[in-house]
Amino acid sequence: MSIVVTGSTGALGRLVIQDLLAAGVPAGEIKAVARSKEKAAGLAERGVQVVIADYDEPQTYADVFAAGDRVLLISGSEPGRRIPQHQAVIDAAKAAGVAQLAYTGIFGGPKADFLLAADHRASEQAILDSGLPYTFLRNNWYVEMLTSDLAGVVERGAVVNGVAPGSRMATATREDYAEAAAVVLRTDGHLNQAYELGGDVAWTFDEFAAEIAGQAGKPVVHTALSHDDNLALLVKVGVPEGFAHVLADVDDAISRGALAGTPGDLSRLIGRPTTPLADSIRAALS
Repeated sequence: MSIVVTGSTGALGRLVIQDLLAAGVPAGEIKAVARSKEKAAGLAERGVQVVIADYDEPQTYADVFAAGDRVLLISGSEPGRRIPQHQAVIDAAKAAGVAQLAYTGIFGGPKADFLLAADHRASEQAILDSGLPYTFLRNNWYVEMLTSDLAGVVERGAVVNGVAPGSRMATATREDYAEAAAVVLRTDGHLNQAYELGGDVAWTFDEFAAEIAGQAGKPVVHTALSHDDNLALLVKVGVPEGFAHVLADVDDAISRGALAGTPGDLSRLIGRPTTPLADSIRAALS
């Protein structure tokens, strides 16, 4: 039996494997699925098994899994292409008879009613239809997606988006989500469970801006745009129009409260509080 991580050379996959190793899982019992040996060289050097396979080439997954494996399917990064990509992994996992298929979906699962969630809803249903023992890891927004350009935010003096003032979201760090994935792969009791994962505290963008301002020592405010103005700005800064619609729709969903829930599943899984927003901002500014 191996613990198999797809997308192993991505930002989340590498952290999951790092957490598995840190928890004492022998490197030889971990299988990293990657698209190239070069990208996975660092994992191989640590003794992790490396297998080459590509979501877009289903035949490459024919011999990746074995009966009894615990598998983490990290969702693809391109909306619109995910469903066939994920189906290739699901089919291979079913053919091999894996013991667990964990999937990184989106907060809300079948209740998530925004465009970005469509592929995740379909992928969860495909896993259910397969009959495989599953674990759904429904991740809320990654805080790193909001802190990657804090220098620019400080320079402009504004956090600009289409989220209505007062709307809350409960982000967590990539490391928090990775640690949870490692836990459900290396411990028992998670089969046929769906976890709604997010931060312990839901915050507003006014609070986000104020925290940035306090740490940077410069004024920063939240500027809320209309849907149309938000969409136009995203296109203006170079986001492809199709994806700009998806991102603007996410802001609308945040305004409706779709990412505000704090059920506590993440902190319970990792056995500690989720990383505070202030710590993430401090790390990004440093």
